[in-house]
Amino acid sequence: MALDISIFETIHPSRFLSFTIPNPDPSHSSPLIRIAILDSPLQPPTPSSSSLSAPNVAAMFVPKHRESDWLFSTESGHLQLLLSSPNIQRLILIGQQAIVDDPNSPSIYRRPIDSDCLNNLEMTLKPLVIALSPKDYFKYGNLEVPILSYEDNVISSLVLEKCVGNFVGEMLVEDVEIESTNQKREFRRRLRFKRMPNLVQTEIRIVPKTVHCLDSVEIGGNNNIEFSPDLGVLVHVYLVPMVASLALVGSWIDERFQVGFRPKALCLGVGGGAVVGFLKTQLDFQVVGVEADKEVLRVAQKYFGLEDGDFIQICVRDGMELMEKLACGDSYCEGVGHIEPQFDVIMVDLDSSDLRNGVSAPPLEFVRKDVLLAARSILCESGIFVINVIPPSRLFYERLVHDFREVFPELYEIDVGNGENFVLIAKALPTASSISDCENNFLKKLRLAISGAYMESMKRI
Repeated sequence: MALDISIFETIHPSRFLSFTIPNPDPSHSSPLIRIAILDSPLQPPTPSSSSLSAPNVAAMFVPKHRESDWLFSTESGHLQLLLSSPNIQRLILIGQQAIVDDPNSPSIYRRPIDSDCLNNLEMTLKPLVIALSPKDYFKYGNLEVPILSYEDNVISSLVLEKCVGNFVGEMLVEDVEIESTNQKREFRRRLRFKRMPNLVQTEIRIVPKTVHCLDSVEIGGNNNIEFSPDLGVLVHVYLVPMVASLALVGSWIDERFQVGFRPKALCLGVGGGAVVGFLKTQLDFQVVGVEADKEVLRVAQKYFGLEDGDFIQICVRDGMELMEKLACGDSYCEGVGHIEPQFDVIMVDLDSSDLRNGVSAPPLEFVRKDVLLAARSILCESGIFVINVIPPSRLFYERLVHDFREVFPELYEIDVGNGENFVLIAKALPTASSISDCENNFLKKLRLAISGAYMESMKRI
């Protein structure tokens, strides 16, 4: 059936369509080109003199060899690409039709060196891109449709496993080599969810086993080199500032150590377990980790070095429900047993599964007064509540701060500096900060374990 181009003349919020056409270059491996068009779920801004020249439509060509990546082959990935491009109401995604891989063969990506073929494809399909643009786009003098480029730091990748969790849905584990700024090759292991493809849920550093020269290492190469998790360093951009927040109660934690107690942490949202493992191995915490999806925990234990044993307890359940359960005096958790409901720190790393406004954290249902009151009641008197925040708007963040102020007497924040994440820290009681206490043994340990820059950038709000 022939495609009626007229259906693309106007914007229809959240409309997603895809189709294939013959590849104009028969030398390519795929005989078909896939075209996907997504209109933004957000209402376009009202035209004004300052916005008439702003583009509201753009095209993007899928990087060669990444056609099957969820980021480019799914509607959720397409939506994230669109929402990360300001002022775009329609994003046209163009790439070779992904070839269905043999399920028994590994999925390997290596960044191509030659981009001439992609440039030729852009020129060939330029009339089609114009035909797929809404009519209103050309009313304000636009003659060209801008071509967006997708770039990241991935040099090569190998998918280790794809699986499905009851709560998070489809997910994958992959080893990647990324560009490094220190002239040393850098290898990472990542966990990603299909519902949010361009958000790396967990990332850890990995090192090759029994290899002394990194020049011979190749992700997915024929040498079958195995990698081991390096749990002594946090590489995910917002995890270091989350841990840096412990400087706010450094004196209290140091006192706990001096009297023979291990400080206790409750971590909601385990993922691959990077923070859980770091708190235990590097800072000698006793940790209770809570993860809603049992399959995520299996993956964490198999690929990311997560251990459930001495000084680490892992619960499979909803984190908000567990806090409210502990706050009500019920300290029994199935599969774990008794949990002492007093913590020195609660760390929350939960994202929203609603993609209509892009990537955001925490979920809206988490920020309820009863949930925050439950969190405060299970903190010790000098405890802190630490949460990773990805605000979809300034209004969201201001409302979040307002809700926290109604429950906690003191708030602090750390700007992660990536344009997305903030770490919000709430104190159970208004007490003097110990950040400047340089003689504190715990603070010395903390500064050795992480960069001190985030400790210094913490500010009261």
